[in-house]
Amino acid sequence: MTDMLYIGDYAYSSWSLRGWLLFRRFGLPCAVQRVDFHAAEVREQLTDIAPARTVPSVKFSDGGLAWDSLALAEELASRHPKAGLWPVDPVLRATARSLAAEMHSGFGALRGFCPMNTRTAYTDVPVSEALQADLTRIEEIWDFALAQSGGPWLCGDYSVADAFYAPVAARVAGYSLHVGDTARAYVERHLSDPAFRQFRAMGLVSGVTLPWYEQAFPKIDWPGPAPRPAHPVDAGPSVNAACPYSGNPVTHFMEMDGQVWGFCNAFCRDKTVADPEAWPEFMAMVETG
Repeated sequence: MTDMLYIGDYAYSSWSLRGWLLFRRFGLPCAVQRVDFHAAEVREQLTDIAPARTVPSVKFSDGGLAWDSLALAEELASRHPKAGLWPVDPVLRATARSLAAEMHSGFGALRGFCPMNTRTAYTDVPVSEALQADLTRIEEIWDFALAQSGGPWLCGDYSVADAFYAPVAARVAGYSLHVGDTARAYVERHLSDPAFRQFRAMGLVSGVTLPWYEQAFPKIDWPGPAPRPAHPVDAGPSVNAACPYSGNPVTHFMEMDGQVWGFCNAFCRDKTVADPEAWPEFMAMVETG
């Protein structure tokens, strides 16, 4: 058995992004159960792991249950002390814990006015006093942490703090919010991070568009790295006989750079079409030919 991670829609669920990154970014295996925000209330879809009522939630292989993202981070750090979820250095660890806790409990204006939506991006977004106060505070603590650690992530190496601020980076980028050069560079680091790109790619190809996340601002292209061009095709033959993710025989196909590649199901293919270079398993196969 393996741990089961329950998450919401990839495109919209900011807390789910945090929970997913805690596993993916630190190389911790888990199975994933997606809770469809369009199907029913989240709590109604989690009755098999009551009293959990929110995503992310985790049912551990030993029967343990965590249903709060900060609790999940601490539990994973306890269960996997060598994974590096928190900095080893006590000074940086204190900063990382403070950053994560402040994100967990604060920035209500940013959350309320700029819900995460990695399917689209906006420009000409008005900034209220409350939203500007949140942005000013975010810049202050990011600048402090990056100056203290020297980067490239908030506390040196990628930590829980960065997983918690990944959706903030998505909001700053997705709503074209103005921040200073240091904060902008940190946002761009998230947008270029393969794990973040993987989560966004899955959000582009799974689930329905939820209209209550749409905003009445002018739309622009997503500001992250442009995906390498690829498109689905109906049939092979493909260069590879086995799916780069599962190892199972290929049944679905895509074309990139004039070559056809195969996958074991439509989702494996479609997430790769959305952003081929986000997936190390696929790119390793491409590079070896």
